[in-house]
Amino acid sequence: MRRVAALYQTTVGKKVLMAVSGLILFLFVIGHMLGNLKVFEGPQAFNEYAEFLRTVGYPLVPEYGLLWLIRLVLLGAVGVHVAAAWQLWRRSRTARGSGYRKESNLSFSYASRTMRWGGVLILLFVVYHILHMTTGQAHPDFVYGDVYRNFILGFSNPLVVGFYVLAQAALCAHLYHGVWSMVQTVGASHPKYDRWRRPVAGVFAGGLFVGFIIPPLAVLLGILS
Repeated sequence: MRRVAALYQTTVGKKVLMAVSGLILFLFVIGHMLGNLKVFEGPQAFNEYAEFLRTVGYPLVPEYGLLWLIRLVLLGAVGVHVAAAWQLWRRSRTARGSGYRKESNLSFSYASRTMRWGGVLILLFVVYHILHMTTGQAHPDFVYGDVYRNFILGFSNPLVVGFYVLAQAALCAHLYHGVWSMVQTVGASHPKYDRWRRPVAGVFAGGLFVGFIIPPLAVLLGILS
């Protein structure tokens, strides 16, 4: 534990924890997108998928047991990711000095320069999304157990869909920067394939963006009802 604590105090340690926690969240995002696409299979299939998530592992474990375990892991990953990001930003700002104005690293992309504010938008969206689609406080017509109905009614509002698309754009810009930088952070970069890091990250980010916005847009356009 002392070694882990000592490692965390270093810049490298914080970056490694950011990369590991980011990978956990990245895998969840992929799974969540694939789950959302099941809405095209119809009400029964989508509701059965939601029921499977609630009861997976039962009766070996209690209902919601594994689901809550996954939620706790994700919550821990978010906490570690945000804390490490904040501490690294503070450390970088201190190292530059208050009088330093010009960005010295011209290789930073637009995504990397907006990581901080994009992260704030993503956190706000996650809170709203949980209240909207999971607990129902932000959903005026929420019906527990009828996930398909909640999905259709929830995304029938153009303002909700607009906010959703904006949040997904911020998320995918965040993932674009995170995916290609994570490889370098964990020491897996190599001159032979470093030139592919950004294009591959772009494919992942673009694919996730399209995969996430298709279902709500399909609802808004009347394709799903």
